[in-house]
Amino acid sequence: MRNLSLAPAAAQSLDTWHTMIATHNMDALDSIVADEVVFRSPVAHTPYPGRAAIQLVLTTVNEVFEDFRYHRSFVGDDQASVVLEFSANVAGKALKGIDMIRFDATGKIVEFEVMVRPLSALQALGEAMGARLGAQKHILRGA
Repeated sequence: MRNLSLAPAAAQSLDTWHTMIATHNMDALDSIVADEVVFRSPVAHTPYPGRAAIQLVLTTVNEVFEDFRYHRSFVGDDQASVVLEFSANVAGKALKGIDMIRFDATGKIVEFEVMVRPLSALQALGEAMGARLGAQKHILRGA
């Protein structure tokens, strides 16, 4: 197995991401996200396009998750992708998940995909997010 590291620009954006998560302050998110970013939710069939959608989803989920922690990270062969394993609680349900993030050459996030298990925790997450985002569906559609 090769010991790979992220490209320097991607590593800097990932450091910013970890700081935002640790401080519960998502203000710097816009600085590390590309204009054409796509977010893939574990509870939605259709990806969410654009900065406004990813800002809304990630800010909201940062409020919904309790006891959020990253455990491990894996860097892709392209040195522009990372998988971050995490755990959290939502509405009394423990969950495990991964964030799969792909960066462009300038270190901006162009793709952010989340997977969560078990099903009961995913359902609790979907309900909590839906309750908070229901009136803002137009943003999630890229409108």
